[in-house]
Amino acid sequence: MSRAVAEVDLSAIAENLKLIKEKTSAQVLAVVKADAYGHGLIPVAKAAVAAGADWLGTALLEEGIALRAAGVKAPLICWLTPLGEDFKSAIKNDIDLSVSSLELLEEVIDVGRATNIVPRIHLEVDTGMTRGGVRNNWSEFVAEIAKAIKSHGVEVVGIWSHFARADEPDQPFNQDQLDTFDKRLAILISQGVNPKFVHIANSAAALTNKNAYKNIVRWGIGLYGLSPDVTNMGDSHKLNLKPAMKLKAKLHLVKEVEAGAKVGYGGTATVKSDTKIGVVTIGYADGIPRNTNNSAGVFINGKRAPLLGRVSMDQFVVDLGIDSSAKTGDEVVIFGDGSEGEYTIDEWARAAETINYEIVSRIGPRVPRIYPRG
Repeated sequence: MSRAVAEVDLSAIAENLKLIKEKTSAQVLAVVKADAYGHGLIPVAKAAVAAGADWLGTALLEEGIALRAAGVKAPLICWLTPLGEDFKSAIKNDIDLSVSSLELLEEVIDVGRATNIVPRIHLEVDTGMTRGGVRNNWSEFVAEIAKAIKSHGVEVVGIWSHFARADEPDQPFNQDQLDTFDKRLAILISQGVNPKFVHIANSAAALTNKNAYKNIVRWGIGLYGLSPDVTNMGDSHKLNLKPAMKLKAKLHLVKEVEAGAKVGYGGTATVKSDTKIGVVTIGYADGIPRNTNNSAGVFINGKRAPLLGRVSMDQFVVDLGIDSSAKTGDEVVIFGDGSEGEYTIDEWARAAETINYEIVSRIGPRVPRIYPRG
């Protein structure tokens, strides 16, 4: 093993995909944006399609183009595509595009005409998240869409939106968003635009809200075996999800230190008693949050070793304990699914005051991904 590695269990990806397919008759869109949440774009996409994913989705167009270059032929949508993107390649590669402004609509139409291919688009509507999507000028936007269809400028194959609080299943705002979505869809249909695909459900809604299923559900964080919200929905185990990533590193150094020693930049940690420390070969340049506290650490020889002091750019220190048999060069588990007693991704998220999405998706390219059971 190199100094650090992320093991990704593609069989877990497949099982998580099958779990959601058993819950709904809607088509399932596997979200593989952000390098498949840090798990590896191409291997995860291929595993998801093999396990029955009907669609794939990325935020960035370059990831969609990369999927096509790798031979992935499944229906594919890319939804964060500002003006000036490589729409020519997208259209030629049969990639659906999300459109939420008249400016983008015009550019996509122009590129489609230049390539002599009618672009396939999904209309994004803002139903209350107040982020992406058309908001107050929906009727005006729909009128322009209807004109574009009549002139064969675009093919509207879908309409979609995104929940702001689906990970709070009892939050009334979820129904407010659904009601708004249905009203906007009705306006669209009244203008003679009848999209085949309607989607709003994310992982949280897919797990908790059948009214949101429509005919596509977008399976994001759940695909990777992680809970959309541990506090409101429970952890992976409760949701029958299987975390797919295990992060490992090596001990660059093991040494004894005396009580009272200060550890790391700023001397923010003080050793309380004589002990052994381990220097772990991964740091914030690899995506380990710098502000992580000592409720996270590593797992070695059947025991947990908590973090000591601040995480550095390329390394961090853990307290192995005076009786530890660990030695320089040993392998440690930073996080996994917890089945052997190791720290979980959720525990690391709590220790860094963030969410599990960030822990996995920020693991950087210096850490190789391997697929031992893929």
